[in-house]
Amino acid sequence: MVDYEKLGVFYLGKEYDQSSKKLLDNLILYESKDLTTHAMCVGMTGSGKTGLCIALLEEAAIDKIPAIIIDPKGDLSDLLLTFPDLNPEDFKKWLSQDEADKKGISLDELAKKKAGDWEKGLLNWDQSKDRIKKLKDSVMFDIYTPGSNAGKQVSVLRSFDPPEEKILNDDFSLRETILSVTGALLNLIGISADPIKSKETILLTNIIEFYWRQKKGLTLPDLIQSISNPPIQKVGVFDIESFYPSKERFELAMQLNNLLASPGFSGWMEGEKFSISNFLYTNEGKPKHSIFSIAHLNDTERMFFVTLLLNEAINWMRLQPGTTSLRAIIYMDEIFGYFPPVANPPSKGAMLTLLKQARAFGLGVVLATQNPVDIDYKGLSNIGTWFIGRLQTEQDKNRVIDGLNSAMQSEGKSYSQQELEKLISSLDSRIFLMNNVHENAPVIFQTRWVMSFLSGPLTRVQISELMKNRIEEVHPISIPRPVPVSEENIAETRPVISSEINQVYVPLRSSKPGDEAKLLYKSFLYGKADVNIVSDKNKIETSLNRNLFFPLLDNDEIIEWESPLELDIPAEDLLTEPEIEKASFSSIPQNSTNPKSFNNWNKEYANYLYRESKIVLYQNKESGLISDEGESEKDFRVRMDLSLRELRDNEIEKIKAKYGKNIKSLEEKIRKSEQKLQDEKAQYNQQKINAAISIGTTLLGALLGRKTFSSTNASRAGSAISKASRTYKEKIDVDQVQDDIKNLNVQIEGLNNQLNEDIQNISTNYDPDKIRLEEIIVRPAKSGINVNSLSLAWLPHWIDGEKTMPAYE
Repeated sequence: MVDYEKLGVFYLGKEYDQSSKKLLDNLILYESKDLTTHAMCVGMTGSGKTGLCIALLEEAAIDKIPAIIIDPKGDLSDLLLTFPDLNPEDFKKWLSQDEADKKGISLDELAKKKAGDWEKGLLNWDQSKDRIKKLKDSVMFDIYTPGSNAGKQVSVLRSFDPPEEKILNDDFSLRETILSVTGALLNLIGISADPIKSKETILLTNIIEFYWRQKKGLTLPDLIQSISNPPIQKVGVFDIESFYPSKERFELAMQLNNLLASPGFSGWMEGEKFSISNFLYTNEGKPKHSIFSIAHLNDTERMFFVTLLLNEAINWMRLQPGTTSLRAIIYMDEIFGYFPPVANPPSKGAMLTLLKQARAFGLGVVLATQNPVDIDYKGLSNIGTWFIGRLQTEQDKNRVIDGLNSAMQSEGKSYSQQELEKLISSLDSRIFLMNNVHENAPVIFQTRWVMSFLSGPLTRVQISELMKNRIEEVHPISIPRPVPVSEENIAETRPVISSEINQVYVPLRSSKPGDEAKLLYKSFLYGKADVNIVSDKNKIETSLNRNLFFPLLDNDEIIEWESPLELDIPAEDLLTEPEIEKASFSSIPQNSTNPKSFNNWNKEYANYLYRESKIVLYQNKESGLISDEGESEKDFRVRMDLSLRELRDNEIEKIKAKYGKNIKSLEEKIRKSEQKLQDEKAQYNQQKINAAISIGTTLLGALLGRKTFSSTNASRAGSAISKASRTYKEKIDVDQVQDDIKNLNVQIEGLNNQLNEDIQNISTNYDPDKIRLEEIIVRPAKSGINVNSLSLAWLPHWIDGEKTMPAYE
């Protein structure tokens, strides 16, 4: 097998001689960090564009680089079709009977043929079955289908949560985020979201900013209510009624409400949290390739989702420290319509921001299209790598050449129109021109055989089959589940409680599930406490707020200490009265009406906090790195992984510079030796001619009848012998120079071998798979526990028929 399996490089194919139409032995090894300057792949249908992009993503996966993959057609879901055993049965379920019928063979025969094709294709490109297994094991592959339960669902409209503190404190970033969100939402209901002229845009941005400045999230129902009853009184210098009358606001609210009430829209409200971090890494810190299949959505829904996803990526990006290594990839197939040359759809601004700013954060953007005419090439001048495949029209070629020249000029390079036209005019399928600004010249190559089985676009049924086990096992949908109602111990009036016992009510956070639903308050013990944890050794000095709700039991234990609820509700938001007058109340244990019981529970709560409160740190002994306070194992592993990647890339750059200097010196010697060889060969050839003439003249004189060998003839013979001797010497000089060149090439080969060996050692030393973490547990002292108060708390629940559901979530 050819040695291409090195961390930090992507094996994309082999160099191709366009003139002779022959595949060369030179491997195309693309450095992963070059992708931080982004890449563009263009090619018509049948050019092999999808195969090249899948190969690139496969290499990123093997290098454990996470990726967000936006798939408008359904082709990229093929990344999950990897069969290490190359068993025909594995291929069979992804083949169609129609294809078998067209070929005049059975489905089993077709499956056997496909398995054979893949085995042969991989071997021809020096890839083994083990590499497929390595691909499967390196990252977690997931397919998300927003608005559909075919794959994993993602909750897009459950809430518009405020961004992190850093974004909130940056006015430009905050307003950019809000405009992107409002633009996508208004586009979904068919309203043009002009930030200057559109009243709808101005109103929504002001409402969202009002809540976000208070660090409060909004659900879509909240937003609809706020349109009818805005929390702001003025927009600019005008009062809200003059700027946007209530009758018109009601129409906007109705449009959004109709969207919310539409039968097919419930899928947008369910599923995983909309979090870039969760899309890039599992809870354990393993990198993910999250494929967002959006082929089932209509155009406006796709635009809405893509805009929100890109916007979330921008916010996530701005929270990361800078790096020169590749941290993650955002790949989007078929960007036609999302980045047009003239129009400004909501997605365009977000895409442009990523192309301009993502490089500094190690986030590589890869875009692909078969419609080069409909792309804003001025915006693509930030792209450093271009993969150009077979194109359909001269117009396509001209637009690609314009975009490529624009990108090269930003790096101080350029090619003539004629040169580029010549390079790309006769490209065959799977043959691409790659221009990388980090390399000296463009190269033409043939793409390698992909490990994933290219079945073609997967249907929703196929995606459902592929993901059926993962949805339940990996990320169950997190929504409140109804539980049976107990008719016992429920009263229509509030129990009488001593005034010495403080009572609080948790506010309602969910809408009434049905017209017949009623409100029930269940009793809990609410404890407010501060826990101080100090450790000089680990440089920790922190205070934790532990405000917990404990269920009250009508038995001897009374308090269910092992099942607390920690709700995201500030203490100041708790109420002193129920929100709905006609509500039912659960009965409470008799002891909980006795103020003395609360004094006893105070001590028990302190004991509970002493037992359960702790700070967990994670340490990697080999590197000496320890996680920060509050940093999760996942975040620490991700940080360590990037740190190792940066160290690896820096070490490789240093060693390349070291060896490169020596190799360059030897190459210069070879250049001079080759020049000398040409001179020596010229002298040798001339000497051969002179010697031949001299010897020929001497022999000719003897043949013409001179019967005696005169002194003149002897002198001529001696001269001929001398010239032959010099010719022999010239031949030795030529041979010597050739030997010198051969020795220099051997030295270069030795240096290259040593360079590859050193790079492999570096890659092994900085392999993230070798990260081993140990937990460091830091607990509080008893003197660090301070219970501030205990209260009787009432948590609201909806009773709907025979089921109850929490109303506080």
